[in-house]
Amino acid sequence: GRSNAGKSSAINVICDHRGLAKTSKTPGRTQLINFFELDEERRLVDLPGYGYAKVSVSIKKDWQGNLAIYLEKRQCLKGLVLMMDSRHPLKGFDVQMLEWAAHIGLPVHVLLTKADKLKKGPASASFHKVKSALKEMDGEFSVQLFSSLKKTGVAEAHRKLNQWLDRA
Repeated sequence: GRSNAGKSSAINVICDHRGLAKTSKTPGRTQLINFFELDEERRLVDLPGYGYAKVSVSIKKDWQGNLAIYLEKRQCLKGLVLMMDSRHPLKGFDVQMLEWAAHIGLPVHVLLTKADKLKKGPASASFHKVKSALKEMDGEFSVQLFSSLKKTGVAEAHRKLNQWLDRA
C-alpha cells in the first residue's frame, strides 16, 4: 500500500509483536523487503510502500522494480495483503496494484487501515465503496476494516492469513 497507510503498525498488531516492523511518523521508512518468519515454512513479508514516501525518484523506481520481480517470480507466494487508508481508498497506485495482481492470478485481501479515524457510517461507506469496486474487477479479492490502534479486524485478518497458509 501507500507509504502512509499504516502497514508496519498493522503487521505489528497482526503478529502481536510490538516493534517487529519499524514504525515511524515519516512515511516511506520501509525501504527493503523484510521477512518475518512464522515457522520454518511460513513467512510474512513487509514490502516498501508506494506513492507518498519522501525519497528520490531513483529509489522509488528501484522499489517498484524489486516489488514487481518479487511478486511475479515468487512461486510460493500465497496472497497479497494490500493496505489502504480507509479515509483515502482506491488511489491510482492501489487500483494499479489490484489490476496487476488480478493479471498474475494473485489473491488480494484489502485491509482498510486507520478505520478508528472514521465514524461508523463513513467507515461502512468506505468499506462498501471498496467492496463494490472489487466486485467490478476480475480477480480474487476480499476486503475488511482494520484499526491497529483499537485492534479491530485482527481476528478477520488472522482468518484470511490462516486460510492462505493452510492453517484453518
